[in-house]
Amino acid sequence: MIRFLLSLLFSTILVSAQSRAAGKEVNWPKIYAEELFHITEVMVTDVASPPVAARIYAYSSLASYLVAKESGTAFTHKNLLLPTYLTDQVWESPKILSSPEFSAIYAMLKVGEAIMPSGYLLKERQQAWTEKALKSKIISKKELEAHVAYASVIASQVIGIAQKDGYLQLSTLIRYTPKKGEGFWYPTPPAYMAAVEPEWKTIKPFFIQDLEEYKPAPMAPFDMSEGSSFHRQLIEVYTTTKELNEERKLIANFWDCNPFKVEFSGHMALGVKKISPGGHWMGITGIAAQKAKLSLAETAYVHALVGMTLHDAFISCWKTKYETDRIRPETLINQKIDQRWKPLLQTPPFPEYTSGHSVISRASAVVLTGYFGNNFDFIDSSETYFGLPERPFHSFLLASEEAAISRLYGGIHFRDAIEEGIKQGEKIGTMVWSKVSSINSKQKISIR
Repeated sequence: MIRFLLSLLFSTILVSAQSRAAGKEVNWPKIYAEELFHITEVMVTDVASPPVAARIYAYSSLASYLVAKESGTAFTHKNLLLPTYLTDQVWESPKILSSPEFSAIYAMLKVGEAIMPSGYLLKERQQAWTEKALKSKIISKKELEAHVAYASVIASQVIGIAQKDGYLQLSTLIRYTPKKGEGFWYPTPPAYMAAVEPEWKTIKPFFIQDLEEYKPAPMAPFDMSEGSSFHRQLIEVYTTTKELNEERKLIANFWDCNPFKVEFSGHMALGVKKISPGGHWMGITGIAAQKAKLSLAETAYVHALVGMTLHDAFISCWKTKYETDRIRPETLINQKIDQRWKPLLQTPPFPEYTSGHSVISRASAVVLTGYFGNNFDFIDSSETYFGLPERPFHSFLLASEEAAISRLYGGIHFRDAIEEGIKQGEKIGTMVWSKVSSINSKQKISIR
């Protein structure tokens, strides 16, 4: 009887909130994507590395999900299976909110504010979001204080968890020094930046319990003798980039997502604003949520799921990168084949094997396929803000394959780093979806 009355109470509140917004056609997935993009803009300002960006997406979207979940909002996939260290957390007691949607977005912005160097820029967005919600009658002034308070408490709890994941200890670890000898990574032109996040493997994952389980197959041994696997791959990079058609150039640039790109004008080095690889897939997640017309709660859920998957995939990939410490094609081609050769894309500042795009794109695509289905077509407009045209895809898996091969077209990865990266990401994505679908609707994913 008590459960029935509580259920009836929650239903009444939800109907009331929906009635207040009736006729206004509140597009919650669109609003969510717009507010999340403000977090992305701050990342671009901070030049957040790909792993760091994924961490920010994970925690900020997790907070929004927890607010929606703890507020009694009903939706199809009711519970995201959280790791033990999160489920053991004593969360703030659920509050009866007329607009959990408002609080969920507010919590997301609060976490973003706390865990980014320039997060203070989001204070203005919190105020703008509040004013927008009041003006559109999503929430009343009378209800505002309670909604902000609950969002702030959940955000504080998530921030507390983030402070214990090892990120704050990274600066105390031994600095990376390039190894001497052939075949090892060395800083690349034009800026010759130091290696990025060499100790990222020490960060705590959400779902992965043993990183060794996701270790890829060995890369081709360094061997410059003609006919060796490694030498063939090196020549493939060189010849492929010299024969690119316009479509392949477009594909490479569409998936570039290099926040470290630098251009020189005289003696001045200018940073070029670009979204991170994880940001591109969070963009795709938002596009899918809008097409599927999800509720805010489901939108927050799927973003949190993809955000945490990205986080774990980067940890696994970065562990591989610094254990293999493999040289980039650009360095070797300039040394051994053609000193004037340049890749189409600017080489990112970290070791080559495995391909980060391949790992995180496949992991994200597997999870999104599990959620939305095998043949979910969409138009990817994630890069239009950065001056690139939209691209249509018939499935998330096909998009992930294009993202992976784009690294060969761009001249920054060998083929085995791409192919083994896909396998690495697929294993991670399958594990995540298996854990989640064990308590949600079970869908079989058809991997091509």
